[in-house]
Amino acid sequence: MNLWQAFKMAFKSISMKKTRSFLTMLGIIIGVASVVIMVSVVQGQNRQTMEMFEKLGDNKITVQAYGYYDTNNETSQKLYDYCLTMSDLVEGITPDVEINETATVQYGAKTIRINDWNNGNYDWQTAMHIKLGSDQYGVCNNYTLAGGREMSYLDVEKTNAVCVLGAGAKEALFDFTDPVGEYITINGQPFKVVGYYEAVDLEGWNELDNIIVLPYTFNRSMNNNYNIDSYVVKAKSAQATVEAMPKLDAFLNGLFPMNADGNRDNGSFYVNSNNSSAEQVQSQSNMQSLVLGAIAGISLLVGGIGIMNIMLVTVTERTREIGIRKAIGAERKSIIAQFLIEAAMICSIGGLIGIAIGYVGTMVAGKLLLSTTTDVLLPSPIITLGAFLFSVALGVIFGMYPAVKASGLQPVVALRAE
Repeated sequence: MNLWQAFKMAFKSISMKKTRSFLTMLGIIIGVASVVIMVSVVQGQNRQTMEMFEKLGDNKITVQAYGYYDTNNETSQKLYDYCLTMSDLVEGITPDVEINETATVQYGAKTIRINDWNNGNYDWQTAMHIKLGSDQYGVCNNYTLAGGREMSYLDVEKTNAVCVLGAGAKEALFDFTDPVGEYITINGQPFKVVGYYEAVDLEGWNELDNIIVLPYTFNRSMNNNYNIDSYVVKAKSAQATVEAMPKLDAFLNGLFPMNADGNRDNGSFYVNSNNSSAEQVQSQSNMQSLVLGAIAGISLLVGGIGIMNIMLVTVTERTREIGIRKAIGAERKSIIAQFLIEAAMICSIGGLIGIAIGYVGTMVAGKLLLSTTTDVLLPSPIITLGAFLFSVALGVIFGMYPAVKASGLQPVVALRAE
């Protein structure tokens, strides 16, 4: 008997008992669909998170440094000067401070209230935020100019009344007109708009666009002279980030050394990178995929046991057929091949149905569970192929024992079977 005949016989055997065959496939269908949906949703979530990190900017180092007796923001200047000595690693540094005082921004007849905490409808995402930064604020925070220019070093040094608008602030104050060269007032003080940024367009992060950036030297007059303790350092590459972080840590440790008790008397600091956060998220996502894939794989194993069970029943039902075939000279390997092909075919059909359900389930789950409105989440071809091949392999593995048992029957004993 050739392979084509074995496939035809296997298909005939499956089609003759459609209900039993479908119930046998059910474990494989559920297992394959579960693997495809679970792993695909986790991968989609991970991809969405990685896109968020990319939009927020790669190679950003967040520095929290606070001197207890730093009344003149000396830490800012020292950190700035130190970053200049690392020009081969660092692309820029900026304070990243927000004005916490209530403020009123006006342009013509339009008025925006900043930090209006008494407003019961205050929403952090839709509210406007006034940021204090250096001439490198846009570079460090991954903003791209859509028009005009960034603040200059002299603007910061001389506390010039200039500002750069985020896309949300530009739209709220100027609609579709070009704001460059226009003046807005903040608490009655005029500020010249010198540039505006392109939209970050990151879902759920509208506050990134709803910003007005001023020179950080306005901290004294507009922010009650609060200590500047938050900075963003932009490294030139991922490798530069790895090299710059321990240097920054060592420098700040020198500014705020530990005493004999293991405490810092004159300040505190913290250094972290969004690259590290992205790597942690990636690692957690991979672990989550493995765990969910393993849980869904249990369904496949249960389905494989069902395959073995039904193939043993099939061997019992076809004992006389096996006896006749062996009596006329059929070899053991042909008997084994026939039953293995039948088991593999059941798993293959179940796997294909499971993949189809998995595709539909993944698209539905992507819409319901992930905050995406444009892209359709589809399973990875590698996951799909892997789940299918695993289901076929289960058919071969769990079909082996019934096939060997069938091939080992003695012709005389098999022919006596009722």
